Amino acid sequence: MSYPRIDLAGASVAITGGGAGIGRAAAELFARRGARVAIGDLNLPAAEETAATIGGTAHHLDVADRDSFAAFVAAAEKAHGPLHVLVNNAGLMPNGGFLELSDATDRLQIDVNLGGVLNGLKEVLPGMVERGSGHVVNVASLAGKFPVKGLAVYNATKFAVVGLTAATRLEFADAGVSISAVLPSAVDTALASGLDMRPIPKVQPEDVAKAVVDSVHNRRAEIAVPGYVGLLAAAAGITPEPVLKRIRRLVRDDRALHADQPERSAYRANLEAQETRRA
Repeated sequence: MSYPRIDLAGASVAITGGGAGIGRAAAELFARRGARVAIGDLNLPAAEETAATIGGTAHHLDVADRDSFAAFVAAAEKAHGPLHVLVNNAGLMPNGGFLELSDATDRLQIDVNLGGVLNGLKEVLPGMVERGSGHVVNVASLAGKFPVKGLAVYNATKFAVVGLTAATRLEFADAGVSISAVLPSAVDTALASGLDMRPIPKVQPEDVAKAVVDSVHNRRAEIAVPGYVGLLAAAAGITPEPVLKRIRRLVRDDRALHADQPERSAYRANLEAQETRRA
């Protein structure tokens, strides 16, 4: 499929969760390529700090709230013009046994990781379709292809994002709008703090950001970071279960159930604050 070319020099780009981690790295790289960047984040001071470093604009955003997302898109387009690119990056990753995590934690993951992507797509696609051009990047995860003990609901949300991306990509291709999924392995950010996910490789936010920015030109359907983990996930899908069980025992696949609690405590406290605010 051939899509209308998007020139990043002068392009209007909006990034959710742009105050830190992958979102911040992507904002910096888009800005270096000449784009005008709007950064949305639940943590407005973090968004403002990022915006100040790249000459972009910062906006408070709760991706789980459709009205908040609508306001973010409106503000981004007022500041930088009709959106050429949306990066659905905001997400969270609580860890723990499936029966141990609270209903509030489960709901928060669903609302942010999946609901946020739904809200983003529904807010920007009408305008992109009307203009006959646009690109959306959904930052999913290798966990959207490969299940992990201790991340059951997180797995569920990321599997959903991968499927949602694939289906909407088909639906809007003829309108000139492309939708890509970026699937990182464990990323060296607060999201994975305290989690030893070996042998899954840990990548840097800048590696994922490069895949996000490059997708604007290559328009690939799925982009694994690093590339070879996508092949491993595909191979796992056709490997007999007894073989997979033996491999999992060898590599200790229960690491997400046993986080480094002191290192993980700050991230857990942030999640609890979000849960309390939504209660």
